Amino acid sequence: MRATLAAAATGVLAAGAAVSVALASAIPLGEPANPITSVGSLVIDLAPPAIKDTVIALFGTGDKPFLIAVLLVLLTGAAAVAGVLELMRRGTGMLLLAGVAAVAAGAVATRSGSSPTDLLPTILGAIAGAFVLRTGARRLRDWRSAAPGTSAAAVDRRKFLQLLGVAAAGAAILSVGSAAVRQLSNGIEAIRTTLGLPRPADPSPPIPDGADLDVPGITPYVTPNESFYRIDTALLVPNVDPADWTLRINGMVEREIELTFDELLAKPLVERALTLTCVSNVVGGDLVGNAVWLGYPVRELLAEAVPLAGADMVLSRSVDGFTAGTPLEALQDPDRLSLIAIGMNGEPLPLEHGFPVRMVVSGLYGYVSATKWLTELTVTRFADAEGYWTPRGWSARGPIKLASRIDTPRPGGTVPSPVVIAGVAWAQNTGIEKVEVRVDDGPWQTATLAGTVSADTWRQWSLEWDAQPGEHTLTVRATDADGTVQTSLEAPPAPDGASGHHSVTVQVRGG
Repeated sequence: MRATLAAAATGVLAAGAAVSVALASAIPLGEPANPITSVGSLVIDLAPPAIKDTVIALFGTGDKPFLIAVLLVLLTGAAAVAGVLELMRRGTGMLLLAGVAAVAAGAVATRSGSSPTDLLPTILGAIAGAFVLRTGARRLRDWRSAAPGTSAAAVDRRKFLQLLGVAAAGAAILSVGSAAVRQLSNGIEAIRTTLGLPRPADPSPPIPDGADLDVPGITPYVTPNESFYRIDTALLVPNVDPADWTLRINGMVEREIELTFDELLAKPLVERALTLTCVSNVVGGDLVGNAVWLGYPVRELLAEAVPLAGADMVLSRSVDGFTAGTPLEALQDPDRLSLIAIGMNGEPLPLEHGFPVRMVVSGLYGYVSATKWLTELTVTRFADAEGYWTPRGWSARGPIKLASRIDTPRPGGTVPSPVVIAGVAWAQNTGIEKVEVRVDDGPWQTATLAGTVSADTWRQWSLEWDAQPGEHTLTVRATDADGTVQTSLEAPPAPDGASGHHSVTVQVRGG
């Protein structure tokens, strides 16, 4: 048992050495050479929608740390098994190590933007791990075969522990050093914070008085950047220098365009408030937010490129390889907001929200429209191309469904009487006309709507409730400006967005 634990520790340290060497040697090559994030991206690519929905429902915007933690646990387990196998039979643990390295190499090789040289860190890491595993297993076998209590056994034990100590120290030094180098070499955040945004040629209408209701617990009308939801496929946030950024518009166009960041800044920019929604948002969920965006209309760039007859989709591409297919007619619609955005709530886009450039489009879920770290727009056809999520079971066009949510009181809470029920409702590109609340199986009561900047943003609502003591269920529904009443038909997020009425159950205190 003692030898088995020592062998497992050897395998774990071998994996630590492999990862440390790989990450350190990947620094000069860039992010595509990182085997950890490459494997994580591969897992995201292969995960079926049901698993993705479950992880997001359980962990929300913490889905990426959860995935990295799972990968590290699996790697640790596999490494421990490799150590035990190598002790039991020479070469078997090495085969397992080689298998793990092959998976990592395959993930790196298939990652967007990778080159053959990006495989080098994985290879060097595998060599380092193999050396520690093989040497450690050999010294452990020598220690185990030596007569107990003899000087030879003491020497072999000391050699084994020395190897583990050196391997652990080396891995720790490389890990700390790599983190320090990455921190020093990553000046993109410094560039972002010193970047001055130009004044919009067409500023956003001011937020009207009363858009934010004075109700404790209600979501603010404008979501602060640090609180805005983040759902994407990037395990590590891409670092894009605006000086190196370009946007290419190609495909079915009369004229291909390439735009630099300075050229984008020089254009007459538009500022507008717009609510974004993730298709993974469950009924009553928080994967929705409202911000004031600064950018240039996509339709103006498309007008310069002149799409050809027959084109009906624009495939936007991120620097990390993510793609989204957006209906061309939506991007050309003069009555629909669609921006190549550079600013969010008065500052340059945060790194995790797409710095330096992303897309935002009203009325469409983010997975078909809100590409972050944008670098390319290809005019094409739905019959010829697909966005990232479409072949994974999601619908191709992604129009946002009419929705409403109760923010306060919270489910399961105990409230006094009277109490204010309040929340938000949204119907991007159409607008909210009415919100109604029902107590238990009673009649629908019309709530008071707060002001709003435009139909492209959510609206706060409230209703004062003279509650009777006991347990009650509160339900909300909305009606949009076209007269469409929010459906009570329940549907999960996949394949085209959740639907149904949001309800909460609360306890009202007795008199």
